[in-house]
Amino acid sequence: MNALPRGFIPVMLTPFHDDLSVDYATLRQLCDYYIDNGAVGLFANCLSSEMYELSAEERLAVIKTIVDQTAGRVPVVATGTFQGSVEEMADFSNQVHALGVDAVIVLNNQFVSAEESDVVFLSRIHQWMELTPGVPFGIYECPVPYKRLVSIPVLQDLLRSGRLCYHKDTSLDIGQVRAKIQAGSTARFGVYDAYMVHAKASLEAGSMGLSCIQGNFFPDLIAKFCSKPSEEFQQFLTENMDLMHSAYPTSAKYVLQKQGFPISLFTRRKVDSLTVELKAKLNALITLASPYRSP
Repeated sequence: MNALPRGFIPVMLTPFHDDLSVDYATLRQLCDYYIDNGAVGLFANCLSSEMYELSAEERLAVIKTIVDQTAGRVPVVATGTFQGSVEEMADFSNQVHALGVDAVIVLNNQFVSAEESDVVFLSRIHQWMELTPGVPFGIYECPVPYKRLVSIPVLQDLLRSGRLCYHKDTSLDIGQVRAKIQAGSTARFGVYDAYMVHAKASLEAGSMGLSCIQGNFFPDLIAKFCSKPSEEFQQFLTENMDLMHSAYPTSAKYVLQKQGFPISLFTRRKVDSLTVELKAKLNALITLASPYRSP
């Protein structure tokens, strides 16, 4: 198993036509757009991709399109566990792996209810591992349908498999991030942070990179920040985090569109409206971001 590279791995959007069918042609362009703007990998079929609003067939078709378009230029990881039995999740994960992804992403909240213990979780994910022999995997603390954090003992247990290579942390706790980095320091493993309020501290502590929604507004700037974190851009991210969460992912599609990328604003997820007032704030955000593109 190869380690994933250091840098920005975007949580990919899914473009839609006006009838809400997947726009695969624009999805191919989006792959190139991320890579051309500095992404070192792609996270397909994630929450930003509206994975819960896609059918199983669409999830596979989206992943295949991304793997084919990427053509080995950067690694691709993709979610492979959804509601169902462990056997059903393993079967879908094997289908995802067969498409050529570099790692299958596990949603830990799909294995256990919020009330069940880490002991139960580990029992079930070990069963999943037995049913997916040799498949490299990552683990994502997805906040939907509920957020379940990965404890250090759970992380240490999974690292012993030698197959865990990616972790998207959403703990919002820099202490937890540092502990996870330390736990995986001798493995081919990387923590990719989602929380931009402590992004600079996370990178300086040794996280492998960022997998954040802000990269769907300004992928070039997030990629640049991963290689050279600055206090000024950290402040920009912190001050505008709430705005970039407003009406997401429609807001991200709007900002990309305003910056010249031909993506529609259609989304299957039910989010707040993109009001005239919100558009004005996003237009101002684009202007505020421009100076950070200077060499």
